[in-house]
Amino acid sequence: MFEVFSRGYYLGRLYVTPSDGDHARMQRHQHEQVNEQLYATGEGLERLDVPLVMKLESKHFPVLGDDDVPADTLAVPEDVLDDTRIRNPPTLREVFLARRERAQQLLELTGGWPDAYRNVGT
Repeated sequence: MFEVFSRGYYLGRLYVTPSDGDHARMQRHQHEQVNEQLYATGEGLERLDVPLVMKLESKHFPVLGDDDVPADTLAVPEDVLDDTRIRNPPTLREVFLARRERAQQLLELTGGWPDAYRNVGT
């Protein structure tokens, strides 16, 4: 689903659609798979519900898993979508996924790294 793009990001293509929620979401099973493949360190028990950090155009945001979101879809809040050039969603778009270290850094800077996740993978 995602491939190496740079030292800080992976690149993937997902259908981007508006959401009426407060958080960006993707299908829970895919969210857990991405967490396991790209965020887990392989050391001990690790949580697979840690927020992923994605970037759509120039905006970073945490992404949670949700059973109600279709596979290969990124459901983003309306206010995030309003800040993009996406005009006729759902549309297939390139999205960036921050690597684990970069994601933790971004979430800590924005105060969005919950205490339960603070030591995950460190």
